Amino acid sequence: MSFPISPVIAQAAAPQPQGGGMSLIIMMVVLFGLMYFMMIRPQMKRQKEHRALIAGLAKGDEVVTNGGIAGRVDEVGETFITVEIAANVKVKVQKGAVQQVLPKGSLKSV
Repeated sequence: MSFPISPVIAQAAAPQPQGGGMSLIIMMVVLFGLMYFMMIRPQMKRQKEHRALIAGLAKGDEVVTNGGIAGRVDEVGETFITVEIAANVKVKVQKGAVQQVLPKGSLKSV
């Protein structure tokens, strides 16, 4: 006794296309390259700029921290800096907390 479904199932199985593995590898390499140039490389550039900013800190620089505190650098240590935010008010923060260095004269009342 022959069932009509078994020949249909046998015909439905199509052969695998040739060269499918190579195109998948090429697509993965292209996606990794795109991810590198769109995400990883700009982040590394920002980190390098921030390290240069931190290394260039000196007494008298006007800075803004990540918390939004603006002040003048009073003392520079190995890992910490002292920032004067008002007359005789000094705050000690980590060097990494400095977000940007302001142009001279930005803070007039400190």
